Amino acid sequence: MFVLELTYIAPLERVEAAHAEHIAWLDAHYASGLFIASGRKVPRDGGVILAVGVDRAKIEEITRSDPFSVAGVCEYSITEFLPTKTAPALETYREERPPA
Repeated sequence: MFVLELTYIAPLERVEAAHAEHIAWLDAHYASGLFIASGRKVPRDGGVILAVGVDRAKIEEITRSDPFSVAGVCEYSITEFLPTKTAPALETYREERPPA
């Protein structure tokens, strides 16, 4: 699983100009099953996306294709983690803890 953290590097007016395309990009990745949650950070200086099912190289490629990235209005920080404990609703994404 990956935590994708977006940080805006441009004024909100430029972010808003690319927002509709960004939402369409999100929708496509939700439809494919890659994204499982997303939303704005508070305060609104970026966003967070939870992604599953691919390797880091593919995640990096996907973040570069985000219309926000293409427009140069955000930077991504990518954190991979193993969800070894989850709420029941997220049990599908739970992974076994690797041996020490």
